[in-house]
Amino acid sequence: MLMPRFWIRRALATLTGVLISLVLMLPGLSQVREVPRPPVAEGVPLSSQPFYPALLEAVDTWEAVPLGEVIGDNPRSTLLNFYVVMAEVGHQMRTISASAKTDAGFNWSPAAQQRIDRLQKRFNLAVEALNTSEFAKSVRSDRAEEAAIQLKQVLDYVFGNSRKTFNIPNHDAILRLNESLEKDVTEWRLPGTAIVLSLDDSNDAQSGNYLFSAGTVQQVERMYEEISTLPVRSTPFTTPGLYDFYSLTPGYLVPPKWYLRLPSNLRQLIEVQIWGQTLFQILFSLLTIALLLLIIAWLGRRLMRTYRDPASSKSGEPPGLQADNIAWWRVLLMAPILPLTRLSLITVDSTINITGTPLVVATFGFYIIYFLVASVLAYLFFEALGRTSAEWMMYLRGGTSTLRLQRISNFVMPICRTLGAVAMVGLIYQLLLFLGLPAETVLAFSAVPGLAIGLGASKLLGNLFAGLAIQTDRPLRVGEFCRVGDNLGFVTKIGLRSLELQTLDSKITIPNAVADDATIVNFSQRSQRSDHSPSQGTEMRYALHQPLSPEQVEDLLHYTRAEVKRRPELMNSLVSVERNGDETLELVCFATVELHGWQAYMELREALLLRMQKIEDQVLKSRVVVGVSYDTTAEQLRQIPLWIREVVESDPDFTLRSCRLMAISEFSYDFVFDFRSSHSSHARFKDGINRMNQDLLANFARHQVEIPFPTQMEVQKD
Repeated sequence: MLMPRFWIRRALATLTGVLISLVLMLPGLSQVREVPRPPVAEGVPLSSQPFYPALLEAVDTWEAVPLGEVIGDNPRSTLLNFYVVMAEVGHQMRTISASAKTDAGFNWSPAAQQRIDRLQKRFNLAVEALNTSEFAKSVRSDRAEEAAIQLKQVLDYVFGNSRKTFNIPNHDAILRLNESLEKDVTEWRLPGTAIVLSLDDSNDAQSGNYLFSAGTVQQVERMYEEISTLPVRSTPFTTPGLYDFYSLTPGYLVPPKWYLRLPSNLRQLIEVQIWGQTLFQILFSLLTIALLLLIIAWLGRRLMRTYRDPASSKSGEPPGLQADNIAWWRVLLMAPILPLTRLSLITVDSTINITGTPLVVATFGFYIIYFLVASVLAYLFFEALGRTSAEWMMYLRGGTSTLRLQRISNFVMPICRTLGAVAMVGLIYQLLLFLGLPAETVLAFSAVPGLAIGLGASKLLGNLFAGLAIQTDRPLRVGEFCRVGDNLGFVTKIGLRSLELQTLDSKITIPNAVADDATIVNFSQRSQRSDHSPSQGTEMRYALHQPLSPEQVEDLLHYTRAEVKRRPELMNSLVSVERNGDETLELVCFATVELHGWQAYMELREALLLRMQKIEDQVLKSRVVVGVSYDTTAEQLRQIPLWIREVVESDPDFTLRSCRLMAISEFSYDFVFDFRSSHSSHARFKDGINRMNQDLLANFARHQVEIPFPTQMEVQKD
């Protein structure tokens, strides 16, 4: 939130400094404007030119015909029509603008608006006489309008300052000239100038239309710069300062009324030229561009946030629906940028009326933003469409599992993403055309990926057909535990080109052609559940570290089987013991389990291994050997099993299985008793052992039964 405010303060400070500087510069600027121009050189007056009667005839024609055609079938018709229409446009622009202070209301009156519309139509007719094919497509219309106005002022200078007469050929003159030449005339140059009129896409001089050539239109700006400061003889057709009036005021041909009603001092201030533009145009253009970039940055940051933390957007929804919503949310985040970019372009171009090179640079920038955002938006749209299509396909097939959605998505998403990539490439090529690259160059660029595709077509097609075979035969599916060649892992993705295996230590991408040729071992089995969830067998082996009695082995199996039954994820379980070659025992547990990844698989094995270790410890501690001294009476020896049962079964979770006098050792009578535990955890089991031992010692002390210390004899020889 602090960044926009910071930049706004910086912009205001910069704007204030620029205004102060310009105010200090105004006296000097006014002095520059007041420098007297050199006198106009003597030349042939326009009225003395051979084409002048035809020029007056053209004036009468345009006054009688509301809408005519500027383009003619000969150089004279096109040139004079253009000159007459542009002269009217220049005069009407000045006349309508001068009426702003007398025209009532904030907006133009209907009569004034009608005059403006008529003026716009005449101007468009004049612009059509220019061959603008050399201009970039994105700025073609704007550059054409500027070129028409600049060309009019260049013709004012040429016709007003020429020292010789111009014989502009008409249709008959062109025909006579073609009869005398082996090749028909396709262009005509105004003598002493770089202004050329050429046939429009036709080599037939009898039927083609003449336009101002593409080279002429492209050089108009340079020609205008050469004559812009030179004096021009005044005639009824001259329009001095026409381009300055057009380029240094906001709006289109006629500035808005609110601008024309501004005080002259204020207009003088804001129309100070900087790089060919006014202060007003520069400041408001920069403000428009900055506002657009801030909005794009804000929306782009929101978009990136959906990739960094996609789960934060929606909570409590299924993963498939959540991903679907996130995909469409990304489309909604990017979509507003397109109309905002278009609106910014219209504002800078038509409302603020930036012209010349700054307009070209700004327009290129806007079009680059527009097409890049459009290409990203197209890709995001097809991706969202793919996710929605996969979800609907799952519902239509009657399934609701996440795994089924993933399997359908792995088939649908590559197709949609391919379509999105094609749309992106098409939009990028369109951008290159709009930036002025020739179509031949764009086609040459397109040939590069075509060549690359051709060189890799064999492998690509092989993987494609192999992927279709895997999708059809289904030797493996997403979520299943398989061995593909020498690689063992869970299948996480099956695409049109490759499949992915999540192994224990990494993710492996295997081309479909390689997978199709390899031996596939599917460890998963199809369950009979309604959702067809995959299950695979898992085996756990635990080597027993100490020898066990038959009773202890029985308890070991009892505890392990009870633990397996308590786990609902373990199905079809089997628990047994095996004897290894070194005569040690090994606890074996096999079960069918539904898992979806290495993490769940390893977590289950870890939990089972830890529980087996605790079970072994519990079994070992469930057999206790207690030795009593030889001073114990026979009656006490008969009572000891009863005392032990009383102590053991005082804990409701302990059950005494047996208690016997099993040995007469060197120092004691040894009683061995076995018990079983039903405690809920291993920690409670050990707490029960602690209480049982303390109670047993207290009971023996109460009945005066002694537990002897180990005795050691030392024999000394002389």
